[in-house]
Amino acid sequence: MEYLFVLGVSALWAGLLGRSKGSSFFIWFFVALGVIIPFLGVLIAVLYRHETDEVRRACPTCGKVVPLYDAICTRCGSELEFPEVGIEPASARR
Repeated sequence: MEYLFVLGVSALWAGLLGRSKGSSFFIWFFVALGVIIPFLGVLIAVLYRHETDEVRRACPTCGKVVPLYDAICTRCGSELEFPEVGIEPASARR
């Protein structure tokens, strides 16, 4: 019973860490539960990159700002070519 409690706390912790980095709480919660080894999911969430640190670009069709690594615009579905100039990350404006 204690093992399940520790696993649940670990999954909750990993979910909160993933959410703070701009990812989904539920994805990291279930990643940590699926690992079965307590705190390994938390370690993976800590090592995950911050979504706000990524260089971005604007879609030429609709103008939505998307991460540079996206190949298709999530708003209009246009295929995106690699731009010559990127937009600074959201974390750089702080």
